[in-house]
Amino acid sequence: MSEEESFRELIRRVRAGDDQAAYELVRRYEPAIRVAVRVRLSDPGLRRVLDSMDVCQSVFLNFFMRAASGQFELDTPERLLRLLVTMAHNKLTNLALQQRAARRDHRRVQKGSPDQQELVAPGPSVSQVVANRELLHEFRMRLSEEERKLADLRALGRSWAEIAAELGEEADTLRMRLTRAIDRVAGELGLEN
Repeated sequence: MSEEESFRELIRRVRAGDDQAAYELVRRYEPAIRVAVRVRLSDPGLRRVLDSMDVCQSVFLNFFMRAASGQFELDTPERLLRLLVTMAHNKLTNLALQQRAARRDHRRVQKGSPDQQELVAPGPSVSQVVANRELLHEFRMRLSEEERKLADLRALGRSWAEIAAELGEEADTLRMRLTRAIDRVAGELGLEN
């Protein structure tokens, strides 16, 4: 199997909710995302309250939800990496703005123990994996039956043109319908950041 076919198969499995595929994707791309976040996280005050791992987990949660819904058109590893790094930059910007809000301003927080970072195990915890599964389930339950069908067809790797032909509608109309549904549910669940 060529590298391109292997990548497409990995994405197909991620869309289908395969935990092993998700783990493999995180293993491959997490280091690059964490480096991109660390480079941007130059403010020492923000580094005390934000960690590259927190940003990375949030990015992957958002990515897996949207990938399972078929929102992304990913055909190369480079395109996926660009998407994940962009998502990380956006997430970091949003978190920095939240942390600088008047009552939450990181400049008012006391420094913690230097050993605090050593207490955190690498990778997602079991509770985080379970929470992510529950969140994905809740996300899907908030989609209408029609929206879930669109998401499932996209998760199977079907193109918008194929789905449009099957359903007798315009591809762009269906794509926008699913994008709006994902944005709506993400807002309902407080995931828009």
